[in-house]
Amino acid sequence: MHPASSIAAPSERPQPRSVRDLFFSFTWLALQGFGGVLAIVQREMVEKKRWLTADEFLEDWAVAQVLPGPNVINLALMIGDRHFGLRGAIAAVAGMLTVPLGVILVLALLYAHFAGNPQVAGALRGMGAVAGGLIAATGIKLVPALRRHPLGFGVCLGIVALVFSAIAFARIPLGWVLLVVGGVACVWTWRRLQP
Repeated sequence: MHPASSIAAPSERPQPRSVRDLFFSFTWLALQGFGGVLAIVQREMVEKKRWLTADEFLEDWAVAQVLPGPNVINLALMIGDRHFGLRGAIAAVAGMLTVPLGVILVLALLYAHFAGNPQVAGALRGMGAVAGGLIAATGIKLVPALRRHPLGFGVCLGIVALVFSAIAFARIPLGWVLLVVGGVACVWTWRRLQP
């Protein structure tokens, strides 16, 4: 649940103007998402378009993470459905996939042709650092939203550290970490929110 003071009424906040607006907005997001789209989605949906608050983004992203399939597609589906129902969900997902699919096919053909070139291989390895930086920057930008979490900021940081350690150092598969730590965090938060 969102605290009432942190969320403007839906009629006061900007919203997608049409199904077409959803389609083109998500197409634009997908075309910017080389190496990962999380940072771009957060900036566009929260900071620029203001379709979501930081708290809503954090909650929606958490749900998108635990659902099967690509998390950004799940998020697009939820946002589209929220504004225009099934038509909006289809438009948002189509925006994420249609034009980028064409770009990916062209890039795949180019890569197949130049994959043996050591400079191309080196450049692609360098992009891994960029992708890591984008993910880290988005995580850091989401920290202020944790200050308002029902479990408290310290507990949230402890959960972040536990998840990071489990995945990075203990090499526990992401699915198990989400199931166990995410499940415990969900139940704990739910109990805190009970009157």
